[in-house]
Amino acid sequence: MPQRKLGKTGAHRKAMFRNMLTDFFRHGRIETTLPKAKELRSLAEKMITTAKTNDLSSRRKVLKYVKDKEVVKKLFDEIAPRYSERPGGYTRILKMYPRRGDAAEKAIIELVEE
Repeated sequence: MPQRKLGKTGAHRKAMFRNMLTDFFRHGRIETTLPKAKELRSLAEKMITTAKTNDLSSRRKVLKYVKDKEVVKKLFDEIAPRYSERPGGYTRILKMYPRRGDAAEKAIIELVEE
């Protein structure tokens, strides 16, 4: 799982990134803070690369992180084939304005159009 602690316990961090990965693959883009987006990019790229092989073993590896079976189906049937010729770099991080209140750097992470 992720390398940055982000001020959370291990279990909280793991659950947060599982939820973020699921929402990211469901919607194709999400808005979050910059450090979380950078960690999510690493996980998402690994999941897409794993899904490109499209066998039972890779499906089980992805199911360890993405708990929604409909999202896993979308990942294997729609997202991974779209990047079959691309060797990496499936996501893009766009920096946004600082968040009002605590001035945390915000970012949008999205799938690159192929």
